[in-house]
Amino acid sequence: MSYVLPPLGSANRMASQLEQSLNLFNHIEWVERTDSTNGDLIQRARSGSGSIVRPWLLGAHLQDRGRGRAGRTWQNRAGSHLMFSCAFDIFLPARSLATLSPLAGVAACEALRRLLPARHQVALALKWPNDILWYGAKLAGILTEVTRASTAPSSADHHVVVIGIGINLDDARSLSQSLNRQVADWSTVCQDCPDIQAHRHADLVANIARAWYETMNQTTAYGFDNLSSRYAEVDALSGQNVSIIDNGRTLYSGIASGINETGQLLVRSALGCEAISVGEVSVRPTHR
Repeated sequence: MSYVLPPLGSANRMASQLEQSLNLFNHIEWVERTDSTNGDLIQRARSGSGSIVRPWLLGAHLQDRGRGRAGRTWQNRAGSHLMFSCAFDIFLPARSLATLSPLAGVAACEALRRLLPARHQVALALKWPNDILWYGAKLAGILTEVTRASTAPSSADHHVVVIGIGINLDDARSLSQSLNRQVADWSTVCQDCPDIQAHRHADLVANIARAWYETMNQTTAYGFDNLSSRYAEVDALSGQNVSIIDNGRTLYSGIASGINETGQLLVRSALGCEAISVGEVSVRPTHR
């Protein structure tokens, strides 16, 4: 018998629950419907509309134009997905901004693991750069975008990072069929972990948002010194044969060997070690 999650409830109720648990956020909003929570926050940051004090959080029950990596459309259905974005001020040189993508994935994966019983945590892992997997099936996807704020000071290192996540709640079967690949959802996680504690949907949101907040502050203060070791703890690809594919063309094949200090995926082969950058590149396990 499959596990049935409770309904999401109203947008107003979600916002109220988040305000109670995320007092460090200066603006929290949850709406029934919007085009894209990432797009909305990017626009607000650029235009200076609303509160200029961050962090911000915006969630939606449904996104009409939700986006994934490389401009892919995020398929969603009202009530079956947990979708929200957060905006943070970050102080980094432009050359370091791409590293925020795998960093956001690591932080979100760590946050979700903390909600699981210890013996099940290893099943939740990160596929570089920012897909969260449950037993190898995609549970959540993350999109990280950076812009200059309209109110940014003259410092060239001041940016606004907007991180969005979509978590499948109970639509895995239909998504697996429509996408022709294995997809997981939170109801599957709960079914596979009969000893999991009951968590409200707002608890999932708050834990991830809080982890991003703490991680962005630590990164501004200390840089990316511990990113490689944190990634190693949640790495879904370690030691696997992988192919790096761009526009249907295989660029590299080899053994996934963690990431370097800038968040690039390291792929080792007989020809040496290639450092793969975040962007249009996708990673797929090589079938033997």
